Amino acid sequence: MFNSSSLSKTDSHLPSETLDPLGELRQQEVVNYLKQVIEPTLKNDIISLGMVRNLRIVDDYIYLRLYIGSHQQDLQAKIESILSPINWCKKTYISICTIANVRTTLAISSGKGGVGKSTTAVNLAAALKLQGAKVGLLDADVYGPNIPQMLGLGQADIETVDTAKGQKFLPLEAQGIKVMSVGLLAEPERPLAWRGPVLHKIITQFIQDVEWGELDYLLIDLPPGTGDAQITIVQESPICGVIIVTTPQQISISDVRRNIYMFRQVGVPVLGIIENMSYLICDSQPLQLFGSGGGKQLAEELQAPLLAQIPIDPRICAGGDTGKPLTLADPNSAVSQIFMQIATGLNATFSPV
Repeated sequence: MFNSSSLSKTDSHLPSETLDPLGELRQQEVVNYLKQVIEPTLKNDIISLGMVRNLRIVDDYIYLRLYIGSHQQDLQAKIESILSPINWCKKTYISICTIANVRTTLAISSGKGGVGKSTTAVNLAAALKLQGAKVGLLDADVYGPNIPQMLGLGQADIETVDTAKGQKFLPLEAQGIKVMSVGLLAEPERPLAWRGPVLHKIITQFIQDVEWGELDYLLIDLPPGTGDAQITIVQESPICGVIIVTTPQQISISDVRRNIYMFRQVGVPVLGIIENMSYLICDSQPLQLFGSGGGKQLAEELQAPLLAQIPIDPRICAGGDTGKPLTLADPNSAVSQIFMQIATGLNATFSPV
């Protein structure tokens, strides 16, 4: 299991860019100052936590984007204060990226489809809910938005509400979990044939224009892979960590490796790896249908914690088909207890002391 210290082990550095020698010196000076700003709950600096992205030095000005949860607004003033001694800087411009009333935003990702990413997202949301958290689940998988079915939601119209910041979408609610899905915009059985600009606009709206209310956790179920949709979501949302889902087989591991490198390149910490479909219990013995050791190998290679190895259980599939996630239907099952342990680890990391 992990705690806040596991975040410091992730390679969440700022992406490099080509700068002249003076620019490089100035950027490193700014980074060194920013490393003095400590996030009090996670007890780590905002650079290591991936909260500062798109840092640029233009002439004598500093530009950066600060990705924060609803409880971290005071970090802007701390940054402005810590950077004030820099004598060459005329002004610091900080662009705040946050989701109103959402404390912690986490992404669930995979290198390829079919590894159980959405199933993991649903059951992890259920585990967090059972532990008393207020949870939202954003189904941003534009290629296979299955979250509504997995939570027993039929086709429903998305309602809007007027707020001080304009009209917002109202999420649906299923089994105590707030849900929004791109699948709710599509006709049943029809493909989501959205291209670049339209896709970007829809994803941005779903991140910025949903009235979630007070949430402890917002889980974002990402599309598989490392394409435009994934990059848009990461750039437009204050994701403070990602959980990678894989299976033990080597072909899945290769895809996950690229996935992890993408997140590290953009500065998002990888919280850990969940190895799904690890084994099947047969005659009281584990039967490894898809090979073994892949998740552990990847965790060691990339220095990302292996959070869990989830066995094959037919009830997981049945729960997804019937809209009754196993973690809610049978919280005492072996699989449910694994998800509860992951949720406990998340609470230990992100809940206030």
